[in-house]
Amino acid sequence: MGRICIIDGHPDPADGHLVSALAQACAEGAGDAGHEVSMIRIAALDIPLLQNAGDFALAPAEPIRDAQARIAAADHVIFVFPLWLGTMPAVCKAFWEQLARGGFLLDTGDKPDQWPQRKMKGKTVRIIVTMGMPALAYRLLFGAHSVKALEAGIFRISGFRQIRHTIFGGIGATDADRYANLLDQCRKLGAKAG
Repeated sequence: MGRICIIDGHPDPADGHLVSALAQACAEGAGDAGHEVSMIRIAALDIPLLQNAGDFALAPAEPIRDAQARIAAADHVIFVFPLWLGTMPAVCKAFWEQLARGGFLLDTGDKPDQWPQRKMKGKTVRIIVTMGMPALAYRLLFGAHSVKALEAGIFRISGFRQIRHTIFGGIGATDADRYANLLDQCRKLGAKAG
């Protein structure tokens, strides 16, 4: 069995959000399948914005170092977030920037002109995105641009070997049956760990 880190990317610390329920369903499925599970809830962290390159080179504060340790220990990462204005919420981007500090995701060493050392080699990731628009419209009309940017600009460049995504569209019209179906799909994704 593997080690899975699940990241709840909803920025609101209040309970009751679908994204948080989906992240929890992934954790339940993973746990029931015998995987070792850790969770990160972005809304529970104090995540300042990076404003200069000098800070990027330094180690982050303790809560982010704890998140780094959870991800470093994981074989598989599941990142769940809502689509806001065509991309992940700003605090999610700030989280990944903070997480990358100190050469955690990739490291150029003392030669910034060389290709960076990819620190996440061997890990896999599943991105789960919720949105109000239909998933097909997001894929066809917008080219799933923000998911592709996340896959290439954070995960692929840092060495994740397998990157998959699941898009749940039309969330605004979710009734009780569909809600239960979404949770069931996430339990299965957690159990599969891929």
